[in-house]
Amino acid sequence: MPTDARVVVVPQEQNQPLEVVDVTLPDPAPHQVVVRQFASGICHSQLHVIHNPRQAPVVLGHESTGEVVAVGTSVAGLQPGDTVMVTWVPKDQTQARRQGGIASVDLHDGRTATSSNVFTWATHTIADEMYVVKVPSDIDREASSIIGCAVITGAGAVLHTAKVQSGDSVAIIGAGGVGLSAVAAAAHLGADPIIAVDLDDDKLDFAKKFGATHGVNASQVDPVAAVRDLTEIANQFDVLRRPIAGVDYAFDCIGHAATMRQISEMTRSGEFGQSKGGTAVLVGVPQTPIELDSRYMFMGERSYICSLGGSCAPGEDLPRFIDWHRQGILDLDALVTQRYSIDDIGRAVDDLENGRVAGRSILVFD
Repeated sequence: MPTDARVVVVPQEQNQPLEVVDVTLPDPAPHQVVVRQFASGICHSQLHVIHNPRQAPVVLGHESTGEVVAVGTSVAGLQPGDTVMVTWVPKDQTQARRQGGIASVDLHDGRTATSSNVFTWATHTIADEMYVVKVPSDIDREASSIIGCAVITGAGAVLHTAKVQSGDSVAIIGAGGVGLSAVAAAAHLGADPIIAVDLDDDKLDFAKKFGATHGVNASQVDPVAAVRDLTEIANQFDVLRRPIAGVDYAFDCIGHAATMRQISEMTRSGEFGQSKGGTAVLVGVPQTPIELDSRYMFMGERSYICSLGGSCAPGEDLPRFIDWHRQGILDLDALVTQRYSIDDIGRAVDDLENGRVAGRSILVFD
């Protein structure tokens, strides 16, 4: 039967406040699942959607915890009563190779609000089964809601995209929810040093609680020079016989033009004739193209790669990161620093946009 829900909608018109509207979700289509939600993460990337032009109203959010209330006739492995996480990445290869469809909500005024995959800023959501993962019923219903984006994006970039190993040197730009997840993963894997880079000393101190060994305030010093000063390697030289400095892996968890260039400049050169250079990993959603110094990259045998959703398979990785939380490897309770009700979504977005969120914020539903 149809399900009543309250949903956050971004109006089609620019510069209008977010709306919280009552809707009725339909019975699920064959591959759809209806989920009553416990909590949803508030991701910084959603700000891009809010500020960019759009052709129709939009529904937002792409990470949550909840309970299945209805399933379509073709759904496998999920049933009403299951505790689940909703994410924006297809949970496995079989599901990824089924096209699925966009998520949409019919509004009472005749408009249709859409999302490219899921929406979780809502008391209830309807999603393709490819984005819904069954998890243990005894999870932390609130703090674990950020695993489906912040954690898989940050920790996954370190674990899967870069495949950081014990002893590798790492720099991570951006000490928000994604960056702190990357810091925690790097610490778990034995990276050293782990250099957090941000514009706020409080955030840099916070990053040390997750395993950062150093903090660099990019508003006070040249972050590239600071990272290189911390990572000079004795008795190793590049092709021009200069001492090698820089990290094995530099992660940009922001996506600004400056930070996208800085990660390439933070990576070390290869030792000429003996090893390849470091790797820059773009994790944050880019909003502009950049130019890289191709000679610098070439002469040092450096690499520049991208990580979308942490190269994760949520069917495997969501349970993995739940276990990390239980083992104390990833402190989600510390990472979630602010909680809001759905009616406070305007304030939540304003706090996020103006740097008043130390880690990750979430919506909590009754």
